[in-house]
Amino acid sequence: MAGIGEGWMSRALSAAVLRRWSAAAEQADTTDLRILRRQRTAARRLRRRLDKLLHVADARLSLPLVGNQTFPRPQGVDWSWRPELWCGPLPVPGLAAVPSKATLGDEVTLFHDCAQSEITLRQLRNLREADLAAYGLRLDVFRFDGSYLSLAIDLPEAASDGLLRKHLLRIETIVEMEKPLEIFARLNIKHGPNTEQIVRELPVTEDEIRVEFDLAYTRLNEKRVERMWLDLIFEGPEMNQVILRDLTFSRRHRAEL
Repeated sequence: MAGIGEGWMSRALSAAVLRRWSAAAEQADTTDLRILRRQRTAARRLRRRLDKLLHVADARLSLPLVGNQTFPRPQGVDWSWRPELWCGPLPVPGLAAVPSKATLGDEVTLFHDCAQSEITLRQLRNLREADLAAYGLRLDVFRFDGSYLSLAIDLPEAASDGLLRKHLLRIETIVEMEKPLEIFARLNIKHGPNTEQIVRELPVTEDEIRVEFDLAYTRLNEKRVERMWLDLIFEGPEMNQVILRDLTFSRRHRAEL
């Protein structure tokens, strides 16, 4: 039997305690009532503590694993990634009255042109059994007097390494919202002095929310790719709450015709 601590002494002690309680249970029918009463009192105290341990352990062990980079990938993927905000706890988990160009973590930046910000950003722990990402991102918008609101996610250098026009870049996400709104995904690829941009609307009403960017339709200079980032653009966000439960990226070659 495994002990509740580490080392052979803990294992031996746990085994001895288990044997003692097993023997008491087997002999309960014939145990002297005075002794049985003491055993019942001790058992009840122990059960309360065991029930608390089981409750907390079941809750924690059912949560998505912190740092998890596992998610379904299409065949032929040569790069995939889940940003840190959706993987592990951030030193600063949230921001209120968020100014434009404020960052949450190292990869996520909020942009807007509100005269007075009534926007909050907060990292939250995913609790659903179906979630693969350990954390999500909640965006709360109250009064909104601006003309645009977007989240920019910086992609790592590995996303740009070896990038070719025959690549497809897939974005997948899980979105919850208080009321319907349009969300657009804009992929930006800086190559030399130029920046290619591809825009797709997220199919937020579908069960699987994913879009693909086909680089064949760009004028990408493959030899001068410097960096990539994704903008998530929210149309009409006033008085709404949007939760991004997950956000993943993957890259693969287009099938040859």
